[in-house]
Amino acid sequence: MTVAFIDIQRAHKRIKETIARTPLLNSPRLDAIAGRKLWIKAEPLQVTGSFKFRGACSAVSALPSEALQRGVVAYSSGNHAQGVALAAKVFGTRATIIMPHDAPANKVANTKAYGATVVHYERGVESRESIGERLAQKNGLHLIKPYDDPDVIAGQGTVGLELAEQLTDVGAQASALLCCCGGGGLSSGIAVALNALRPKITVHTVEPEGFDDTARSLTLGERVSNPTEQGSICDAIVTPIPGELTFPLLQQYTGHGFAVSDHSVLVAMKTAFDTLKVTVEPGGAVALAAALDPQNLPDEKELVVILSGGNVDEQLFQKALQIT
Repeated sequence: MTVAFIDIQRAHKRIKETIARTPLLNSPRLDAIAGRKLWIKAEPLQVTGSFKFRGACSAVSALPSEALQRGVVAYSSGNHAQGVALAAKVFGTRATIIMPHDAPANKVANTKAYGATVVHYERGVESRESIGERLAQKNGLHLIKPYDDPDVIAGQGTVGLELAEQLTDVGAQASALLCCCGGGGLSSGIAVALNALRPKITVHTVEPEGFDDTARSLTLGERVSNPTEQGSICDAIVTPIPGELTFPLLQQYTGHGFAVSDHSVLVAMKTAFDTLKVTVEPGGAVALAAALDPQNLPDEKELVVILSGGNVDEQLFQKALQIT
């Protein structure tokens, strides 16, 4: 099972009237800070505040009517949760969402506000995958995985469709792209789309230091896991291991990966707000954090950077803004 460019095109046809076409931004001040031209794809401005709504809409809209009548179940620390919750509401079905006990309060509240039933589990102790499979079988629900689902990956790939058109419109000459990466749904989907539309652009994944399973897996040529799922402020992209479906796509279509510190992420969050007036959560800011660090980056005069989500806890955002 894999995802091809035609799958992304079909997903876009199903969901284009539901999702937002997010802007491609540029700031001369940000360019000066980075020392190069940055084209910023602003997915914090997507419906529900994250690219995850794309994949959720793609997966729910692809379900047959009998599956929609039974309902869906998903597990997520917050962004996939909100995406599936709202997509279920839009397409007329019920959603049960499994969320970790330490998920940001605003993400839990938003998920419930969209009409979903929330079931909590203890991160690092209980298996969300096992809970999801059990609830799906017990209640006849369709399980929508956060990244290892071909319809989800295809939905995330619609970012790449939009991006290819927008880069042409602005005359961008970038040949490298930095993308926030957890399980790899967004980065693999974008990479498949750009391979078809802008093959000279190399996609690079970016992860938090200590949780860079994708970068290490790409280097080693096999899927390796993180030693823990706790300890990073980038909760939205901390995953145990690259996806079974996403990793082969990443191997085929992307370059090497990068990792960034929590401090650099906080600086990136502040910088995004100061220069673009965009609110970005930690997991959504890792690619920008890499773009602002000249060490080991692609030697390019122009870079495309994906900001993937903006659902940040208020106290953490205030901490970022206080950095001098």
